[in-house]
Amino acid sequence: MPETAAGRLLEVRRLLADACQDAGRRAEEVELVCVSKTFGIEDIRPVIAAGQRVFGENRVQETQQKWPVLRAETDGIALHLIGPLQSNKAREAVELFDVIHTVDRPKIAGALADEMARQGRMLPVFIQVNTGAEPQKAGVLPEAADDFVAACRGTFGLHVVGLMCIPPAEDVPAPHFALLAKIAARNGLKGLSMGMSADYGTAISQGATHVRVGSAIFGSRPPAAP
Repeated sequence: MPETAAGRLLEVRRLLADACQDAGRRAEEVELVCVSKTFGIEDIRPVIAAGQRVFGENRVQETQQKWPVLRAETDGIALHLIGPLQSNKAREAVELFDVIHTVDRPKIAGALADEMARQGRMLPVFIQVNTGAEPQKAGVLPEAADDFVAACRGTFGLHVVGLMCIPPAEDVPAPHFALLAKIAARNGLKGLSMGMSADYGTAISQGATHVRVGSAIFGSRPPAAP
């Protein structure tokens, strides 16, 4: 394994392309979202220098601290919110991010819709589905997903582009990815945000359009700030 983040990025891109080839897909069909949460500006700069432009962050406050500086240095950065969002952070989220992966309840959908209208920004959003029905995890339950997709599109007028999931850590991920793909297909959604450092190859075989990869690029994650 390469010793630098830039080297590991190139290795992940190679493995991603191989997984796409094995699945009979083009590498261009899968967006690599480089998960930079908990890593600082100096950690991220070499990955940007190596050509990466799409990054995922979990927290609004951390994003505010890092990304205005990095965006001022480099054009074409796209930021994806991949962590849970509180409704009182909707304004900042709409200001900071370009895509939101974690819409999971009506309160969040409404807050985002209001802020997008106020700011004149219609961001693409993914609906998070709790495929494992884990009580501690965010996401709409699979049996409620169809109704929530319809509400996000109709009642709230959001630009829903796909679904997102995080399978239970102890489960084989493929059935969860297959379930997400099935729900997306019956709702006419092409976007599938699924797969992380340990299982993005499996996710690609199941149709992922966005894979969220952090530790395979940056290495061991430092502890998050309280």
